[in-house]
This record gives sequence, structure tokens and C-alpha cells, in this order.
Amino acid sequence: MRKTAIQIIEKLTQSGHTALLAGGCVRDMLMGREPKDYDVATSATPDQVITLFPGAQTVGAHFGVVIVRMNHVHVEVATFRSDDSYSDGRRPDSVTFSTPELDAQRRDFTVNGLFFDPLAEKVIDHVGGQNDLRMGLLRAIGVAKDRFEEDRLRLMRAVRFATVLGFDIEHATWESICGLAPKIKSVSIERIREEFIKTMLSPNRVRGFDLLVNSGLMAHFLPEILALQGCEQPPQWHPEGDVFVHTRLMLGLLPADASLPLVMSVLLHDIAKPATFTIDEAGRIRFNGHDKLGAQMTGGIMRRMKFPNDVIEPTVIAVENHMAFMNVQKMRTATLRRFMARPSFEDELALHRVDCLGSNGFTDNYDFLIAKKQEFANQPMLPPRLVNGGDLIKLGWHAGPAMGKLLTTIQTLQLEGTLKTKEEALAWITRHAPVPDVFAVADE
Repeated sequence: MRKTAIQIIEKLTQSGHTALLAGGCVRDMLMGREPKDYDVATSATPDQVITLFPGAQTVGAHFGVVIVRMNHVHVEVATFRSDDSYSDGRRPDSVTFSTPELDAQRRDFTVNGLFFDPLAEKVIDHVGGQNDLRMGLLRAIGVAKDRFEEDRLRLMRAVRFATVLGFDIEHATWESICGLAPKIKSVSIERIREEFIKTMLSPNRVRGFDLLVNSGLMAHFLPEILALQGCEQPPQWHPEGDVFVHTRLMLGLLPADASLPLVMSVLLHDIAKPATFTIDEAGRIRFNGHDKLGAQMTGGIMRRMKFPNDVIEPTVIAVENHMAFMNVQKMRTATLRRFMARPSFEDELALHRVDCLGSNGFTDNYDFLIAKKQEFANQPMLPPRLVNGGDLIKLGWHAGPAMGKLLTTIQTLQLEGTLKTKEEALAWITRHAPVPDVFAVADE
């Protein structure tokens, strides 16, 4: 991708235009990180770019953006521009093609306002980005309030960059974020969600969580998290403190590459504790049913934020079942194997682990399940059934609840090792489960 971007710059330069690498790719290169993509900024107009690169696609002609396809790679080529007013708080009403100096001024943060000339191997810095990069400082270009008023999604992007890059936020920039936090509500929830996801999938996610809470941003798109603050828990089980402290601790205990459903299930597993908080006659704190109500709340929150169903479903399942882990050592073998065979089990097990470590530290059930995983490792957790519906129909059964119940019984005996072959299963059915004489009654 870098090679292709440089080839595009060479062709633009040979045609008399200024062309530079721009934005995040320059920042990442200077930090020794591999850029995810390479963007080119140029003095060439979109029409001139298309003339030089036939087949290029104008995806944002209004903003001077063209996608050039070369070497099976797509590179964004944008004309240097200045932006007019932002009446919608998201995009400029109009743009004026301009110079590198003015183009840098309309960008968001100094570390993202750098250019690099790969032909001269020279960094071009009109905004002091190199110094902020060395200091690990995220600073808005120009007047911070103006940059955030122009594009309010930058409020979330600031948190994301500070989290992912591990940077501090410059004081005036931070003050503007806090002061303008309520205006994030004017941004579409889909845009907010994507920045939130990138922040929470960072290994530095606790930092991002803190910034979202302390800035006031969290209150405007996920206020349920703030309700966890001050929600007391039984000290014998939760010596760490309230539900908010517990949730934050769990985030810090997750592996760096935790999946999105796992991160979301950590955030939301106790989301219903404030709503279910009671104190019984003995003075003990209770949260009866917080897992079931929490699953309902989780589904509602994630649908409100327009998460895809393939993220919502495993997250809801994990929240709904997170209390079931306290009973795993009492489960029958068949019940346990079915429990462990569920598609979301690995993430649920990881949730249980950090739930324990982020509270009383008791990992007996987790250790038990790890041992069971090793014990069951030599065979499928749910092996193929010994008999199926077709086998029962041959014996005179009809499809219905009774057949389903019998198939479950046979599978249970199989999982517990009582039945090992199809022949044993059919013999057991003949002895213990004669065909029920209920069909005549049903016909009547």
C-alpha cells in the first residue's frame, strides 16, 4: 500500500502537482507503527487526478476526495482544501481548494496534521505536530472549541486517539471536550458506536473508559454505566467496592485481544444491579434476578446503539448466564457438557474469570471448568447422537414433544457414558420407552 501511494505521488509530482502523504499514516510512520492505510494530499483538483488515473472514483467530489485504484490497492487522494462553516456539526457546508498550510489548519489534532514528502524524505509540519508527537500529547489544532464545534464526532475521536496512542490530552483540548460533551448527542449513534468500539477494543481500554466517564461523554450515549457508581455490594463477596469499581477492574483484567462481545459483556454484566438492589431481613444486600433483567437491558442498550445482531446475541447470552457458573460443580455431566458446548462458552468463561478476579478472587469454578475442558478434550463436547428422529419413527414413534424428550434422554445417557453405541441406545428404548399410545387420543 505504501509503495502504491508513493507511485501515485510520483505521477502527480511529474505532472507538476504537489503531492504528499498526509494524516494518520504520517503519524504512525513517525511512531514506528504500521499504518492501516496511506492517504495522499495534493494540489491537483479531482478532475486532474481522474485525468491522470483513469478509472479513479470520486467518492467525495464535494470535498475533493478521489479513490485511485492501482496494484489492487485503493488509495484516497484528496485535494488540499480549506473548510467553510459546519452548520450540521459534522461536515463543512462547502470547501475551497487551497494549500498544504491551510489544509493542515482545518484538520483535527496536531499529530494528525503532518505531511510527509516520500520523494524528499522530509516531514512537513505546519501545526507543531512533531513536538506533540515526541511529548505524547493530543492537542487540537488552533482553537480547540472551534475544532470540536466543526465536527462533534471529534469529541469521541479525541478519546479514541488518546487511548490507542497512549497520549495525554492537552489541557485546553480536554477542557473543551468536557464543556462540549453534551453536544455529542447531535452525532449519529452509529458514528458514536464505531468510535466507542475502537476505544474499548484497545488494550488500553481502561484509559478510554475513564476518559469517556470523566469527560461526561459516557453520560450522553451510555448513561446506564454511571448508575453503577455508588451501587454497593456485599463486602464479603465484593471487597473491591461498588459495581462501577468492579466493572472497571474487570476491564483491566481482560486480555489485550478480547473480542467485542466479551468486552461488552464485561461492561454490561451487572448493568441491572442498581435496579434490583434490595436489603433482606438479615441486612444482606441482594440483586435477585439481575442476570435476567440485565440480559433484557443489555439487548435494549445494544439495539439502541445499533450494534449488529451477531454482537448483540452472544453478549446478551453471556449476561444472562454469568451467574450460572456458580453451579457448574453441581451439574450432571450431560448438563455440564451441554453448557460448555454452547458457541459463546469461551467468552463466557473469560467473563467468569475476570468476574472472580475483579471481586473476591475465588476461582474454584473456573479451575474446575479448565480441568473439565482437558478431560473432555479427546472427544467432541457434544458427539453425534446415537439415534435420531428417523430411528424413532422406524420404531413407531411420531414427531412431537414426546419424541423430543426421548431424544434428549438418550443424549443425556450418551453424554454420561451409560450408552455408547446405537445398538445399546435402541435396546434401551425397547426396554424403557415403549411407543406411547397417545396418538388415538390426539386424533379424537
